[in-house]
Amino acid sequence: MQNSKKGAFTARSAPGLSCCSKRETRSNPSYLIILQSTLRVLFVLAHLVPGMFGTSGIRGPVGEEVTAALALSVGRALGVETDRVVVGRDPRESGETLQDALTAGLRESGTDVVDLGVAATPTIARSVAWENADAGVAITASHNPPEDNGIKLWQPSGQAFDEPRRERITARIENEEIDLASWDEFGSKTTADHTSSHRETLVDAVEIEKPLSVVVDVGNGSGGVTAEALDELGCDVETLNAQEDGSFPGRPSEPTADNCQSLAALVGSTDADLGIAHDGDADRMRAATADGEFLSGDVILALLGREAASAGEQVAVPVDTSLAVEDHLAEADIETTRTPVGDVYVAEAASESGVAFGGEPSGAWIWPEETLCPDGPLAACKLAALASQIPLADRQAAVKQYPIRRDSVEVDDKAAVMAAISDRVESEYDDVSTLDGIRVDLAAGWFLLRASGTQPLVRVTAEARTEDELAETYERAKGLLTEARATVE
Repeated sequence: MQNSKKGAFTARSAPGLSCCSKRETRSNPSYLIILQSTLRVLFVLAHLVPGMFGTSGIRGPVGEEVTAALALSVGRALGVETDRVVVGRDPRESGETLQDALTAGLRESGTDVVDLGVAATPTIARSVAWENADAGVAITASHNPPEDNGIKLWQPSGQAFDEPRRERITARIENEEIDLASWDEFGSKTTADHTSSHRETLVDAVEIEKPLSVVVDVGNGSGGVTAEALDELGCDVETLNAQEDGSFPGRPSEPTADNCQSLAALVGSTDADLGIAHDGDADRMRAATADGEFLSGDVILALLGREAASAGEQVAVPVDTSLAVEDHLAEADIETTRTPVGDVYVAEAASESGVAFGGEPSGAWIWPEETLCPDGPLAACKLAALASQIPLADRQAAVKQYPIRRDSVEVDDKAAVMAAISDRVESEYDDVSTLDGIRVDLAAGWFLLRASGTQPLVRVTAEARTEDELAETYERAKGLLTEARATVE
């Protein structure tokens, strides 16, 4: 079978799906296996809204939305256009099975696979270039709960697959467009460990002026490279939840203030200079000051953005970013450019000329000159470098903050709820943006209602200049959501 990867794509159905006679079908057990696998994938596709890929790849409950059959099909679809792919995973218990299935789909398409095993997602994304590969795959659900898993695809630049690439993979799966190799042309499988490569890259990228005492809460995830890099940079490092365990027994995977109380308390009660927290795959980074205060994501964005950009340059931020970021950057003649929520959109903006940095208050940070993937370990080292010059608490004090409130509400049909909100908002408000969700700017502040890209949630964000104005602004947003739910649920 001639391989079509290096020229125009030639889409073919699996042998047996469209070319076998009834007699051949009955006598070919492998056909039944392929058929059953395909039917299960089509069932999953019918229940993924909107489309297969959300803003952070494929994510969902294992055995329901994310299955080995789906992973196999993603591998086959990606194998149509690739000759070499790196694959790794976070420590979730389902990850090994999903990785095996996806690897099988790639190899039977003639694609060579480099198996990274358990690794941080930014390690996987960076390894695409290090291995001279065509793409990378991370089997991870990032900060989601342990019963979830997912699949995220990466380009050689370190940027996640953009919308056209994601749609191309989805279309191949829906249309059963695959390109299976003959029995003697299957792809090879080799192993590699690029955690050390990532560590050395971080050490080369950062200079810490004086040794620090740092507590790193790995969250039972795959971000141990942060502790290794900080240690090599001369810091005194203590770890929390450093044992890789995909059930996340130490704390929930998402590094929020509520989930990281143990980290903040430990830092505040010792002589530590700062605390660092990661999620399950270490694409996110959050932090605590020496006095045990957990920094808001907006403050970290303001600090990192001002350090990374120079006057006249821009910083890419999502639409749910605080006014405090814009104001702090404007003091240094640095502008912000807004994007939809999601690191893939921030990365797209950060790849544009004149954009020196991109970040999300949720904890994703991108230095385009380093890589276009959110690199939590790099962010940890960069923040430690800032703390070695001026304590984070002092830096935080220089950022004028406004009261902001963020909440998430579970809904049955987020698309219908958002449609109902849109109808109401357009008739009542003048300054409305639909870049991502529905943002309404008011004289006293703003609010944003947007559907989560990976969970059955509607996110609510509101900000104002005073606490009283915030309460009124938030109630407006929450009222719109409550009324919309009553209408459609």
